Amino acid sequence: MTKAFFDHISTTPLDPRVFEAMRPYFLDRYGNPSSHIHDQGQAALRAVDQARAEVAALIGAKAEEIVFTSGATESNNLAVLGAAEGADAGKRHVVASEVEHFSVMNALIPLRNAGYEVTVLPVDRNGVVDPDAVRKALRADTALLSVMHANSEIGTIEPVGPIGRIAKEAGVTFHVDAAASAGHIPLDVREIPADLVTLSAHNFYGPKGAGALYLREGTKVAPRTFGGFQEMGYRAGTENVPAVVGMGAAAILAGREMEAWAEHLSRLGKTLWDGLAAIPMLHYTGHPSERLPGHVSFWVEHVEGESLLLFLNMKGVMAASGSACSSNLRGHDEEDLVASPVLRAIGVPSDICTGSITFSLGKGNTADEVRLVLDALPGIVERLRAMSPTYLDYQKQQVKGG
Repeated sequence: MTKAFFDHISTTPLDPRVFEAMRPYFLDRYGNPSSHIHDQGQAALRAVDQARAEVAALIGAKAEEIVFTSGATESNNLAVLGAAEGADAGKRHVVASEVEHFSVMNALIPLRNAGYEVTVLPVDRNGVVDPDAVRKALRADTALLSVMHANSEIGTIEPVGPIGRIAKEAGVTFHVDAAASAGHIPLDVREIPADLVTLSAHNFYGPKGAGALYLREGTKVAPRTFGGFQEMGYRAGTENVPAVVGMGAAAILAGREMEAWAEHLSRLGKTLWDGLAAIPMLHYTGHPSERLPGHVSFWVEHVEGESLLLFLNMKGVMAASGSACSSNLRGHDEEDLVASPVLRAIGVPSDICTGSITFSLGKGNTADEVRLVLDALPGIVERLRAMSPTYLDYQKQQVKGG
């Protein structure tokens, strides 16, 4: 059976060229970058420094502004908690959009518990943050503003340029979570006035367990881990050298090939988007044009998203429901199968929607794989809808003329 992977927003396959770059650092060049008195340590240190420059080049930063982490969650935690705790005395107000990743939203909980005031910005029906709402929310005591670059669940690209300029005018530290977008669409910190940017290697064909936080020179951030002076003191602990090298290699490839990937993904994504339109009561989510290339997301009235994914998997099609970090597939009962916070934020009615579907295409996907989806999905929707109690109620109302 043909297998088609359409869940690249949760992770991408490691590019073989990246693996070859990493390979020597597992077995031959195993030194500790902090132990650079000898050849092995010096080789490791040079590799980390080179990777730092390569990741920096992807977003137009300076090498010394890149801090390597274990991934996007750690980077987001460091950005939110570190910037709040590192802010000047009296700045105890934080602003974030309501569609931020859990690693941002849940990092706000300890801040609230510590007495910080948190303002959550609403989004419109396409999931877009209004820059004017940002301007109104920022105050003299605001320590941090956090708005993601693109949403992994609905694909919407946020206007981080105008929002960043507003933050800069207000003197507020601006964090951009670019885990879903970096390596797929351009992001240049020389043009977007972000002070902190989260990057994730495995989202652009690099290895898992490697991430980075861009810290604009002069930005005040308190460390979250303590020990040695690795990563300029922001992140203690021996660096994962093979993964760091892999992130650097992936950044080089993304910088060179991103435009070609985007053209390929946009073409396949349009085919999928247009083909799905024939399914009754299917609703697309996210902005219709300002969205990640190859990202198609929707929900279907009276169809449980998780069930739809399971049936698709039986047909060899792998897609996602919501964020991988908030998947309900491990829910214990139907109460766990609820609409995602992102869907609620954009106004999707929870009584007839129990899950969004996200198809995130990758550079290896083909037109035949998209056709596989379009051939399989209508029949699955029809079958699930026939078993849906809410659809039965809907049909009864239609008979009564309701």
